[in-house]
Amino acid sequence: MWRHALWVAGVVVLGVGLGWAGSLFRIGPEEYGLPPAAPGEVWPYLAVWAATGVAVAAVLRATAARVPVYAPGRIAVVLAFLGTRISLGWRPEALVLGVFIAAALTAAVAWSAFALRGRRVEGEGIRSSRPDGRR
Repeated sequence: MWRHALWVAGVVVLGVGLGWAGSLFRIGPEEYGLPPAAPGEVWPYLAVWAATGVAVAAVLRATAARVPVYAPGRIAVVLAFLGTRISLGWRPEALVLGVFIAAALTAAVAWSAFALRGRRVEGEGIRSSRPDGRR
């Protein structure tokens, strides 16, 4: 159990840390690029995305403990990174931040459901529609 918790913590620290580091400079040209960190308090956004990252990583890790999941660590890092980077660039209001959080959690749940569905379909194999089971 401690290995799962350590994995979740490491993924969250990496994702939120990369998002914070990425917010220190502008991505792309000034007219179109993602702006650097907006002025204001950083810690509330970092705390929100750390908590969201823990939930996302926990969902993916719990699924990966049951069935093979493609790149759960990378998905969790990318979701935490993107949420942190976008939030620090624009400092959205609570409602918009809630939508971002819901999108990240939905992506993690969908990724997990896809892995679980693939495992279920794989386990069923090809079945006949005939009552006696013959093809």
